[in-house]
Amino acid sequence: MSQTAPKTEKKTIIERPPVVTILGHIDHGKSTLLDYIRKSNIVDTEIGGITQKISAYEIEYSNPSTKLGARKITFIDTPGHEAFQEMRKRGAKVADIAILVVSAEDGVKPQTIEAYKAIEESKTSFIVAINKIDKPNADINKTKVSLAEAGIYLEGFGGSISFVPISAKTGEGVNELLDLILLSAEVANLTGDSNASAEGVVIETSRDQKKGISATLIIKNGTLRSGAFIVAGKAIAPTRIIENSQGKKIIEATFSSPVVVTSWSESPKVGSAFKIFESKKEAEKAVSEESALCGTQAPSRDGVPSLRVRSSIADSSETASPEISVVEFPIIVKADVAGSLEAIMYEIAKIKSEKVILKILNSGTGNITESDVKFASGGKGAAIIGFNVSADASATVAAERIGVPIMSFDIIYKLSEWLEEESKKREPKITVEEIAGTAKIIRFFSKTKDRQIVGAKVVSGEIHTGHKIKIIRNSVEIESGIIRGLEQAKQKTDSVREGFEFGTMIEAKLDLAPGDIIQDIVMVEK
Repeated sequence: MSQTAPKTEKKTIIERPPVVTILGHIDHGKSTLLDYIRKSNIVDTEIGGITQKISAYEIEYSNPSTKLGARKITFIDTPGHEAFQEMRKRGAKVADIAILVVSAEDGVKPQTIEAYKAIEESKTSFIVAINKIDKPNADINKTKVSLAEAGIYLEGFGGSISFVPISAKTGEGVNELLDLILLSAEVANLTGDSNASAEGVVIETSRDQKKGISATLIIKNGTLRSGAFIVAGKAIAPTRIIENSQGKKIIEATFSSPVVVTSWSESPKVGSAFKIFESKKEAEKAVSEESALCGTQAPSRDGVPSLRVRSSIADSSETASPEISVVEFPIIVKADVAGSLEAIMYEIAKIKSEKVILKILNSGTGNITESDVKFASGGKGAAIIGFNVSADASATVAAERIGVPIMSFDIIYKLSEWLEEESKKREPKITVEEIAGTAKIIRFFSKTKDRQIVGAKVVSGEIHTGHKIKIIRNSVEIESGIIRGLEQAKQKTDSVREGFEFGTMIEAKLDLAPGDIIQDIVMVEK
């Protein structure tokens, strides 16, 4: 019995635009550079001037000094804050070319090194942009030395790494940088099959009450068309609604383009590859096969693994002291997009306490809902942390009624600062004895039953009326008692400071004697 030959499609191999990621230290001008390239203002819309999510933008560029036509370049802007290191690594892996931005004023910073390592690990070709050359303190040669000391050797300075001095503010050198990007793309011979079904990478996910789950995708090969189904891991989405980087609805997109697709069955894992299927049945079969392969793996929420942050003492049962009690601080974390959520988890993991365990009850993307509040009510003393999201009306009412605090943040370090401060407030207190002062008995006057009158001199600290005391003789505690009264210069007083003599009535059973040491004891909560 003969079988029908599988349908084959003619390959159409053509040049594809480069995908470029911009990396570097938090304030070395990455967003300002992208802002200049796009001829729009994104810096002013970022809270605190810090990019806190991955964004992908497609531009058309033609150098006015050349006769070449307009050519497309896709840029992935990645955050500079330390907590977003995983997002930066992901940006480097998706990109064909990386731009490492270094300030001509400040030189190499720790995040510069981290970004360089991410580029090296992903084996992505890169260009160094020495930014802020318009600043009075700019020193390009000093910056080159700083880079060389970090193992980044530029052309003409001991290495072969291409670089361009630029000013992202004035635009000086930016055209040269874009030309170098296109030249690097030509050398890399970036091509794709426009007739193939689209394949690429999920770079971001988000959740909206009206639109549902959305994912930002970078197409690395083929063409994405309306009317098919996308599979990324265990998540499926129809391609009914496709938007470009400007938020406009389109019916198809080809390689290197960033697109947003909505209506996913669940949040696809950020960084996962996606494929296209003609029918929902084929897509569900692919998901079923994927589930069979990954059946034993723990599920994740919104592309980010669940996390239970334990303090160092809780992680080491062998060294933990039984005298220190440990409490849990349960929290629910909601963020605008999966990348932010991932970064928050990283930041939370850095918070260490010997007495408090930060326990993530639940996490996800999208606004804070009433179900989040109900979930939090099951954890004693739980709080809900929101990042770039809001609480809907029913959630706010429920939170006030149940007594669950909702904390909202738009800058990540403010979020971590609050968690650190709140963790300290929740640390269980222990009461310990401290010595408020010591005195030496120099005279014994009288004793009536268990009350003795002696003269003494304060050696250190202060002695107080009503305080408990310990009596030390020959370096050994022999008795305890209470100070019932103090007199200094024949005047009653509540306390006597170091260096002064005093008379006192002490309640103690054992006979006191000259040379005995009195220790004034106070109980302190720590």
